[in-house]
Amino acid sequence: MQTNPKKHQATKRVTLLSVAVNTLLGVAKIIVGWIVGSAALVADGIHSFSDLVTDCFVLAASHYGHQGPDLDHHYGHGRIETLATLFLGSVLIFVAGGIAWSSLQRLFSSAEIPPPGVWAILLTALALLSKEWLFHLTRRVGRRVGSKMLEANAWHHRSDVLSTGVVMVALVGSQFGATWIDTVAAVIVGLMVGKVGWNLLWESSRELVDTALPVATQEEMRQEAMSVSGVQGIHDLRTRQSAGHTMLDLHVVVSPRISVSEGHEIGNEVSRRLRNAFPALTDLTFHIDPEDDAGGGDPSRFPGLPLRPEVEAALEQRWATLDVWPEIREIELHYLDDAVTVVICLDEPSPFDSGTVIRRLEDRARDIDWLSHVEVRRLAGRPLTDGNRKTPPPSSTSSTASQVTD
Repeated sequence: MQTNPKKHQATKRVTLLSVAVNTLLGVAKIIVGWIVGSAALVADGIHSFSDLVTDCFVLAASHYGHQGPDLDHHYGHGRIETLATLFLGSVLIFVAGGIAWSSLQRLFSSAEIPPPGVWAILLTALALLSKEWLFHLTRRVGRRVGSKMLEANAWHHRSDVLSTGVVMVALVGSQFGATWIDTVAAVIVGLMVGKVGWNLLWESSRELVDTALPVATQEEMRQEAMSVSGVQGIHDLRTRQSAGHTMLDLHVVVSPRISVSEGHEIGNEVSRRLRNAFPALTDLTFHIDPEDDAGGGDPSRFPGLPLRPEVEAALEQRWATLDVWPEIREIELHYLDDAVTVVICLDEPSPFDSGTVIRRLEDRARDIDWLSHVEVRRLAGRPLTDGNRKTPPPSSTSSTASQVTD
């Protein structure tokens, strides 16, 4: 996983500032609210501490994202943050329930609520202005460094502005005699805290069960991959998320007769374009397919075709007595349509007619059920030697195609 030190430092600075502001506001609201008897102000103070929890998540995500994978965590440490989010989201929901329940009990018991006083109102106004300032600052930094996580945290600050506005209305109402507004506002703020907890719980749960990206985003990824020259199809595209990062697996279909290295480079280009188009993509695994096997299941679970040693042994057993056998320079194998296509490569000066050679070789190998057919290619300017006549090279691919004539 690649890291960006500048992005990490910018995220850390603005989030630590948010931590300091939320800590001061939370402590001040709870103390003043307890002194003046305002349940709404105390509830808003607890809400500020829930913002502190969110800021800690941002710091943790930035820290672990900056570290990258290690020997014990090949995919990074994102799941640790997800588990912590799940736990703290549950805690916030219980806290919200406690705030709402105690406020309702206070309302139904008709307890006397004294006016909050001007200092409580001024503190709330200061909190409102501070959170609005944090919203603009965090959103600006998030856009500058390209961090969706910071932008989301900025909008969390904006939601705090709204909850603090509710408390402001309650305090002003209580100051002028409508003390019941304070209790109702405390219930509303408690519900807001619960919503923060539920959102954390829901998103972390979706990550833990490897919920895929939206279908529209997956289709955008598919089209981006299909735009690469040489890609004939994309299938088995799978996505999952962890701590704001996206992981992608996909199968890339290429021409069956290109070299292994060319197919791999096509896959590398697919990876490069997807990473550029989707910055949150931090882990991508591609599989190169010579044909579209979508819907056929995992081929490794079924009986396979023979590999080169077994193929060469079977062919030598049937072809060794033919006069063309000493002329065979290389053998290429293509595994297509659940069968093996054998391409024998002869030197260009070889006197054997290609059509005749194919008929003779196929006649001798008709009992081989895995053999699809035989093809002949001629190699220009490569002399035949005893050392390579009967034991073709272990890796013969179609990378020699530029030297072939017929």
